[in-house]
Amino acid sequence: MEPKVPHISFLDRYHGDVFEPLYTADVTVTGGITAHARASGVARSSDGELDVELRMPPALGGPGGGTNPEQLFAASFAACFHGALKLLADRSAIVIPDAAVKARVTFGRDPVDGQFTLVAEVRIALPGVDRPLAEELVRHTERLCPYAKMAKQGIDCTVALEP
Repeated sequence: MEPKVPHISFLDRYHGDVFEPLYTADVTVTGGITAHARASGVARSSDGELDVELRMPPALGGPGGGTNPEQLFAASFAACFHGALKLLADRSAIVIPDAAVKARVTFGRDPVDGQFTLVAEVRIALPGVDRPLAEELVRHTERLCPYAKMAKQGIDCTVALEP
């Protein structure tokens, strides 16, 4: 089946009193051979479309040879931002065929609590687009993209032990 780009009506504002779910990704991670997901885990989606081996990158003392949570998050962030950017560009009749979004997610020590945290950097290339127009488009995309909003504002999150 040929991929389809969402229609710009996807940008129509929602007017409701509660969160309206549109899609839910359901992924289960297991620990694999070491019983430690970061070292030897497997991530599988309920629909079977995602099935990847997780491995510690060499920078964290692992062997590499698989993806890791930071790469998956960076890919997700960049893809979502690119999609939102394209929708806004289409709505404004701005042509961005060579647009590229690069997300860098860094895992490191948190000076606040001494544990761990993530830092993200998103860089957008819009060749052929006038700089002031490109800046405006990126600014609006940052307000629309749910990953950018999550990074700036946080996310509702429930953590619960299965019965």
